[in-house]
Amino acid sequence: MKNLGLLHKLLFIFNSVFALLLLLSYVLPYVFPKTFPTVSVLSLTVPILIIINLLFFIYWLIRLKKQLLLSLFVLLIGFSHVTSLYRFGGNADFSESDFTIMSYNVRLFNNFEQIKADSIGDKLVGFIADRDPSILCMQEFHRRKDVEGYRYKYKKLNSNKKSSGLAIYSKFPIIDAGSVNFPDTHNNAIYVDVVKADDTIRVYNVHLQSLKVIPDLDKIRKEDSKKLYGRIGNTFAMQQTQIELFNKHRKTSPYKTIICTDLNNTQYSNVYKQISEDAHDAFIKRGSGFGRTFNFKFFPVRIDFILADDSFETMAFDRFKIPYSDHYPVMAGFSIKE
Repeated sequence: MKNLGLLHKLLFIFNSVFALLLLLSYVLPYVFPKTFPTVSVLSLTVPILIIINLLFFIYWLIRLKKQLLLSLFVLLIGFSHVTSLYRFGGNADFSESDFTIMSYNVRLFNNFEQIKADSIGDKLVGFIADRDPSILCMQEFHRRKDVEGYRYKYKKLNSNKKSSGLAIYSKFPIIDAGSVNFPDTHNNAIYVDVVKADDTIRVYNVHLQSLKVIPDLDKIRKEDSKKLYGRIGNTFAMQQTQIELFNKHRKTSPYKTIICTDLNNTQYSNVYKQISEDAHDAFIKRGSGFGRTFNFKFFPVRIDFILADDSFETMAFDRFKIPYSDHYPVMAGFSIKE
């Protein structure tokens, strides 16, 4: 610090604050939202903290200053956090996969015209038909639209409106299906057991409690920050209850398991840590880039996941940046290990 000018001293102070925040964020997956709901909200900021520390590292490197060691040290400690944010060398070639699975929050097929454009619902259905996944998991499904080409289907619609909910479509026979009901919410989880050749596979479709945050920075700035943090913290506490119920059900499964989920939370959260127990993240195995799945400008947030247990090898993964919902669909290709 002695050899730094005033501007660089101020920059290093800011660097130190952001490095400390990133360091503290590494414990967030171990913090249960019911106990510390406000602290858990910080998990949403981890992508920004990583990027800021990377920029500080690059700045000090260009300046040939030893201050680069601070951010470098913090980034190396959390190397798995950094690599879960951005991936190099992914594979989007699904030709060698035994089967494919897509997870997509279709936002009611634009039933209430949240996107002001013609035929969004039809375009969305057409996109799915073009990609033709073997298994399709949809969150915020609406019965006004259907996807052709699937003989086997299981839907769980909201108990009050009977028009929207979760759906799983399969090209493989479904021999059993059911739901994991979450209390005091329309969100829930469903599952199907499908038969592929000599294997039975359980596929879960999980939709955790929504944060109800509009992806618009101007609108977020106008909202009372105390109320915003309180609402998000309470939502995270609800998500903890939901994921505990889900994991209790999952542990009873006798079959190889794949989970598709709109987690409404990031890979740096406690609920992600819980849902990814004994499972690998298909994006981390075969994805590329930031993998952003929620249409929040300038913020690389990934809240939609496909997770598989060790019975499967992830062969391919892709995230499709198409403007038909506030979420982007993700698709993974798998082979079943011998």
